[in-house]
Amino acid sequence: MKEHLAVDAIRILSADAVQKAKSGHPGLPLGAAPIAYELWAHHMNHNPKDPKWMNRDRFILSAGHGSSMLYSLLHLFGYGNLGIEDLKNFRQLGSLTPGHPEYRHTAGVEATTGPLGAGLGMAVGMAMAEKHLAAVYNREGYPIFEHYTYALCGDGCLMEGISSEVMSLAGTNRLDKLIVLYDSNSITIEGNTDIAFTEDVSKRFEAFGFQVLAVEDGNDPSAIGKAIEQAKAETDKPSFIKITTKIGHGVPAKEGKSSAHGEPLGEENIKILRKNLNWPLEESFAVPQEVYDHYRSLAEAGAVKEEEWNKMFAAYCEEYPELKASLDADYDEDSAAELIDDKEFWEKGTKPEATRSISGKVLNYVKDKLPNLIGGSADLGPSNKTVMNGEMAFSADHPEGRNIHYGVRELGMTAIANGILLHGGMRTYIATFFVFVDYMKPMLRLSSLMGIPMISVLTHDSIGVGEDGPTHEPVEQLTMLRALPNMHVFRPADEIETKAAWYSALNSKKTPTCLVLSRQNLPVLENTGKDALKGGYVLKKESKNKIDFLMIATGSEVHIALEAADILEKEGASIRVISMPCLDLFEEQSEEYKETVIPKNITNRAVVEAGCGMSWGKYIGVDGCYITMDTFGASAPASELFEKYGFTAEQAADCLRKKFL
Repeated sequence: MKEHLAVDAIRILSADAVQKAKSGHPGLPLGAAPIAYELWAHHMNHNPKDPKWMNRDRFILSAGHGSSMLYSLLHLFGYGNLGIEDLKNFRQLGSLTPGHPEYRHTAGVEATTGPLGAGLGMAVGMAMAEKHLAAVYNREGYPIFEHYTYALCGDGCLMEGISSEVMSLAGTNRLDKLIVLYDSNSITIEGNTDIAFTEDVSKRFEAFGFQVLAVEDGNDPSAIGKAIEQAKAETDKPSFIKITTKIGHGVPAKEGKSSAHGEPLGEENIKILRKNLNWPLEESFAVPQEVYDHYRSLAEAGAVKEEEWNKMFAAYCEEYPELKASLDADYDEDSAAELIDDKEFWEKGTKPEATRSISGKVLNYVKDKLPNLIGGSADLGPSNKTVMNGEMAFSADHPEGRNIHYGVRELGMTAIANGILLHGGMRTYIATFFVFVDYMKPMLRLSSLMGIPMISVLTHDSIGVGEDGPTHEPVEQLTMLRALPNMHVFRPADEIETKAAWYSALNSKKTPTCLVLSRQNLPVLENTGKDALKGGYVLKKESKNKIDFLMIATGSEVHIALEAADILEKEGASIRVISMPCLDLFEEQSEEYKETVIPKNITNRAVVEAGCGMSWGKYIGVDGCYITMDTFGASAPASELFEKYGFTAEQAADCLRKKFL
C-alpha cells in the first residue's frame, strides 16, 4: 500500500503543480510515475543529501516537458530542501521549478532538457565519461567509478534525428552502463503517433547494438523493476526498455488522448483523478506523512550507499596516492591556469601558418599537461588538426582512449560532449568545419544555457575554403554564434591569438568557447600578445597625435587591415588598427579599457571581416565602412575569392578613401 501511495504522490503533486500554474504537461507524469518511482526507489544509487556524489547514478529526463514529475521526485526524496512551496510556484518567475529542468538551477537536475532528444545525447556523454574514468582509475577491489546513466525518453525524443546519431554511437562503443527507459504512450500534440511514426523502434535499437527489453504494462512497478535488473545484468551492451504506458492515466477524459500532453487537467478532472487513485486527501499539494516518511527512509538508504563508497574510496586513496592526486587534478578547474606563465606555450613561430595547424600544435602541447582532456571531431580530425598524437582512440575495447571518433554526427557530437562535461572530472573539445556549426547550434545553445566550458574547434572559417565552394564557405555563422548569450567566439589572427583563445577556453569556468580557425596560412604578425585575452586591443597605433579613422579586423583579415593602413599612411592618413578576436570578451572589459581601444569621439570607423556585417553595428555605426561579406561565396582558389569579394589591402584602402577622404 505504501508503494502504491508513493507512486500516486508523484502523480498528484505533478497534476496539482500544472493546474496551479495554469500551464504545463501533466500527461507524462501521470503515465510514467511508476517508471520513475521504481527506478529512483529501488535501482538508482543516489543520495539526496549529496547531489554531487562522484559515483552517483545519473538520471536525465530527456522528455523535459515532464518536469513536474522530476520536481515531485526531488521534493519527495528531499533534494536541496525543495519544499512544497516550490512546487506551488511551478513555472513562476524566480522559482526553483521552471517549465523545463535547468542545470545549476535546481538541486538534483543533471542536465538542462526540453529540446527533445537532447537528453539522450547528454546521457551518452555521461556514460562515456563513466566508462573512460573507470578504465583509467579503477583498480581490483576498488570500483571507484561504477555507476549507471538512466535516460527517460518519449516518442518525440525518438522522432528527433539526434536520437539516431547518439544511440548509434552508444551501441558502437558498447556503453553497457547506459539504460534508456522509453515511455511509449503513442501520443504527441497532434494526435496518435501513427500519423507520423510507425517504425519498429525496438528493431531500430537492436540494429544500434542495444539489448532490447519490453514491459507491456507501464503501471506495474514489479515488471519495470525486473526489466531494469535484467538491463543491469547485461555487461556488453547498452539497454533499451520499451515501457507501454497511458498518457493521462487516471483521468478518463484525458487518458490516451493528445489533450493530456500539454495543458492542465482542469479542476473537475483533478477531483476525478484523486477519486480514481483513492487518494486519501482532498487538499491540493497534500501528501500523507507516511508517504514522506517512506521517501525519507529511501533517501537514508541512499546515504548509506554513499557512506559505503566513501570508506572504499578512503582505502583506495591510501593504497594509490598517485591516482588520488591525479583525480584531484582532474576535478581542479584551475589546473590550466599555470599556462599563463609558460614561456614555451607562448613562443611565436617565424613562418606563415594556418591557425588550424597552430591550434593542433597547441592541443598536442596541452594534452600532456591536462591528462583529463578528451575529445574529437565529426570525422574531420586530420583536417581540423584535432587528433592527440600518441593517444589511443576511445572505443569499446579501449575506453581509456582520449581521441573520440564521433563519425559524421555534428549534432550528436555536441550533445555527447555536453554530457561528458556534465559528468565531471573531464575536459573535452569537439571539432568540425565552421560551416557545419549550423548542425551543432541547438546543443551549443544548451552549452551556453547550462554554463559549461565546452570547447569547439571550428576550422575552414571563410571563403578561404576556396574550391569547395559556397556550401562550405561560412558567411552568417559568426553572427549566429555571437548572438548566443554566454558564448565566447574567438577568431584569432595568428599564433599568439590562437594560443590566447586556447588559454581562455581551458580556463573558462561557465562559458563555452568556439575557436574559429583558418584553413589557409596567415602571416606572422608583430605586436600580437596576451592582450588578446581581453577580446580586443590596439594592434597598431596611429602614426600622429590624431586618429583619422580606426579599423577593426578579425582572423585572416587582420593582416589585410594592417597592409591597408600602411598604404593609406603613406598618403598622409593616421590610422589605428584594432584586432578583435573575441567580441564577447571585449564586452566583458571595463568601460575605461574599451574607451582606450575604441574612443567614442572617433566616429570614422571601419571593419574588415570576411563574413556577415551584422555583428558590427555597435562598433562601426550606421555611417561606418563595412568591408564585410553579405552574399554567398563561390568555388575558386582562395586568393581569387578574396579579391573577388573585396578582401585585399588595396581594395580595403580604396573603400576607406571613398568613405572618409
